[in-house]
Amino acid sequence: MNDGLDVIVVDDDPDVCDLISATIERFYTWGRVISFTDSEKAISYCLDRDIGVAIFVVDVFLRGASGFYFLDTIEEKFPTAHSDAIIVTGNASDDIVNMCVASDVNHLLEKPVKPYALQLAVRAIAEKYLKFAKRLFNDPDFAKNIANF
Repeated sequence: MNDGLDVIVVDDDPDVCDLISATIERFYTWGRVISFTDSEKAISYCLDRDIGVAIFVVDVFLRGASGFYFLDTIEEKFPTAHSDAIIVTGNASDDIVNMCVASDVNHLLEKPVKPYALQLAVRAIAEKYLKFAKRLFNDPDFAKNIANF
């Protein structure tokens, strides 16, 4: 079992998947980077995990499915999957932007992905968990309320 906040990359293009994963591995220190080119294997992996929190970097079009379908499929195990996702696309059309907005996805990157944009998007998602953990650690009353919730 891993104690960190993992990043799960799902892109059916092996070269893009490897490039995105390698880029994240260069700066990400709060967990592992796990990548998949097969969305069904990614779904199985996610549903078998003990912890239902991760950051997702998902291609909008996966072989035979969509990135939104992937997020919908794992949402019961990962309730914040959509808000913890970065959608990647070759063409950020109005339709894709509207799907992101309707799905509560706040991060959309266009290929070729700029490393700094990817780093900032991953960092923005990780930061909310880091701030939450810090508040739990520093505020015993808040932590007690959360534990009793």
